[in-house]
Amino acid sequence: MTAIAASGIHHVTLMTRNVQANVDFYVGFLGLGLVKRTGGYEDAEQLHLFYGDRLGSPGSIVTFLVWEDGAPGRVGNGQVAEIALAVPSASIGDWMTRALSHGVPMTGPSQEFGESVLRLKDPDGVIVKLVGADLPAAAPWGSEAIAPRRLRAVTLLTDQPEETAAFVTRFGYRPGPREGNVQRLLSDTDAVDIRDASGYVPGAPGTGTADHVAFRAADVAEVRKHETALSRLNSSPTNFHDRNYFTSLYVREPGGTLIEVATDGPGFAIDEEADRLGERLFVPPGDAGRAEDLKAMLPQFSLPGEPRLPHRDLPFVHRFFTPDQPDGSTVILLHGTGGNEADLMPPVSRIAPHATLLGVRGRSHEEGVLRWFRRFGMTKFDQADIAFEAKAFAAFVEGAVTGYGLDPARLTFLGYSNGANFIAAMMGLHPGVIRRAILLRAMPVLESLPQADLSGTQALMLTGARDPFGQEAPRLEAWLREQGAEVTAHNIDAGHELSPADLSEARQWLETNKGGRNG
Repeated sequence: MTAIAASGIHHVTLMTRNVQANVDFYVGFLGLGLVKRTGGYEDAEQLHLFYGDRLGSPGSIVTFLVWEDGAPGRVGNGQVAEIALAVPSASIGDWMTRALSHGVPMTGPSQEFGESVLRLKDPDGVIVKLVGADLPAAAPWGSEAIAPRRLRAVTLLTDQPEETAAFVTRFGYRPGPREGNVQRLLSDTDAVDIRDASGYVPGAPGTGTADHVAFRAADVAEVRKHETALSRLNSSPTNFHDRNYFTSLYVREPGGTLIEVATDGPGFAIDEEADRLGERLFVPPGDAGRAEDLKAMLPQFSLPGEPRLPHRDLPFVHRFFTPDQPDGSTVILLHGTGGNEADLMPPVSRIAPHATLLGVRGRSHEEGVLRWFRRFGMTKFDQADIAFEAKAFAAFVEGAVTGYGLDPARLTFLGYSNGANFIAAMMGLHPGVIRRAILLRAMPVLESLPQADLSGTQALMLTGARDPFGQEAPRLEAWLREQGAEVTAHNIDAGHELSPADLSEARQWLETNKGGRNG
């Protein structure tokens, strides 16, 4: 096959578990521009950030899929192991000083292929090399003296180095020099380093690893040429996608690394002004109808210099959603079995549009899904685990109130199913921690309902009329009343699932009780 001319790397995409730390490193420390923020095109509930030069020019782009508090992966064969950014040759000393002052892990400088290289680690452990190479920037951004100009190279780990190298040459690369177990391939603008890692472990996806590297194509016709050529080659299956800002094709090379071929256009300025790139959140066209829900679900962050909440290391993974006009109230959200800390944010943002939302993630796992406590059967629960998690959650609430400056008099706890059950257990085991609660599909899970002073506590219970677990709700309601709680209870024309009636009742109850102050 005759190689189709290409002009180097378009972008490289990696995964992070901490969006704020990621932004602080790539924008605050490295000085890249944030040129686009979107919901993912494969999963709109996953934030996707694009960094690059002033315009997000092909060849300058580093992107991150955000798996907030997601499990770390393992770098190994079949992955991009390192990314390299070209910086002015004279700036390496300045970058060493900068890394030391910012506490960024660093080794070097060393010489690789005749260039000075400073190895850094980002907050997820990704190796980012700063390479002294006076390459031109397509759309300069940041300090002329030290700012990264463009991507210099990526390093692929493979146990099939010859096959991997031959495959990459199809995208316009030619053999360059070799150093040790690394074969360098060159385009007109950058390099791909093929590292022979025979005998090394295979890569495992997760945060701190790369998803893919993309090579440039002039237009859709060139991408289609690649698709035709790869089908004749009988390569791995190819997938063709319209990503709005570029059109692309995915394929795996023989060593396992995922490769994308992406068009240079139309670029990131098609829906934002060029001097305001990265300011707005966009969602894929197919998800436009739930744009507001996605805005509530996707993790928020602050750019350097913008106001931000302090980071607090608390016993439970948690996430805030701050509305445009917060009123000082906070709703703490506890998901149901199999949910996560963001699940309830969209509906609750609709019923309490000015409340700050604090979604919390349960710590128990059952067959790969999240819960708040272990169970032995559908209606038999691990009492010791409930007590242990309740004690930890009480500490979490205390830490959140003091650490984030929350008003304890304006806290409402809203839980669904397993989360509601846990809230009810908390009220019995640690009275006073939760003084206002919305319990959606709750049932008692404590085998012995304790005596607890719940005077001054308000609770809304919404039970599905067709909920198979609903028959236990009256016992929970009676216990709450006996302990002195003020309970509003309704049966909803629904099963165990939530319905619009739940949201309507919850909204009315919140509006009625929002003026009250918890003691």
